[in-house]
Amino acid sequence: MKHLSTLAFAAAMLAPLAAGAEEMTFAWTPNPQTPQVDVAIQKGYFKEAGLDIDFVAFRTGREGFEAMVGGQVDVTFMAEFPAAVGALTGQEFSVIGDLARFTGSRVIVNTASGDVASPADLAGKKIGTTVGTNVNFYLEEILKAAGVEAEVVGAAPPDLVPALARGDLDAIVPFPTFYGAAKETLGDTYAELRVPGYEVHYILAASPDMTGERAAVLDAFMAALARADADVKADPQAAMDAVSASMQGAMSPDALATMWQDVDIGLKLDTGLAELLVAEADWVLSKGVVRGDAVTKDEMLSHFASDALKKAAPEVVDLP
Repeated sequence: MKHLSTLAFAAAMLAPLAAGAEEMTFAWTPNPQTPQVDVAIQKGYFKEAGLDIDFVAFRTGREGFEAMVGGQVDVTFMAEFPAAVGALTGQEFSVIGDLARFTGSRVIVNTASGDVASPADLAGKKIGTTVGTNVNFYLEEILKAAGVEAEVVGAAPPDLVPALARGDLDAIVPFPTFYGAAKETLGDTYAELRVPGYEVHYILAASPDMTGERAAVLDAFMAALARADADVKADPQAAMDAVSASMQGAMSPDALATMWQDVDIGLKLDTGLAELLVAEADWVLSKGVVRGDAVTKDEMLSHFASDALKKAAPEVVDLP
């Protein structure tokens, strides 16, 4: 765990804290998919809401989630998959918001091993992915829907693109952050197969304390994010500039504009997310990764806490 020292965070610190500001720890790392956070920092919305936020970074969303469950942080940002595992293992947490959905998930192919025009063409291929994660789930859903079998090879995220380039693998299903590297590395032998049906959800989860005794702090936090969410919708270019600055130029606004063609940005919380988490939990059980009982939709919804978002933006909440 480390404290952030990004340009955006430093800029946010220039504004004086309101008297009696509420302290809160937020596990979040500058990234391309959560511009609401960048805008809220840049415009001082968290401070105006009376919050003194300590931003901490983890290498993965899973680590941030584990830190929150362990009481180290109050709210964490992550892809949705750890929440499915958390529900299976009886962890205490609440999903409080869904910031954005990545709609461009894909299989990346090295055409030196043959063209892939449809999921059926993956039959018998050696396909690399990171086992036990949402991209592994996505790959197996593709194969199941196509009614074909392939050799699924597990590898760490940074190892997938080199293995594909060497020809050790025919195709890979990596995390989206590696798509650009794959295209650059493979060059003329790069091809991709986009199969709809699965979207990566970038969500926020909170500790029991934040939805209980400190609910007022969570209300303020979500109100600031809802305010920034409206700004992102009104001026996407300014949001791209804020994200690029927060990432210290690692992605230009132009690169973000290209990426955001595959990102549905906007706060929401609905039953569709709960249904996806149930499907992922069932898949985890089927793989023997976790032992336990299946989680029903109602049980999964018991891990949703919509009050704070409903107060800030009632129109984006669609839950029973």
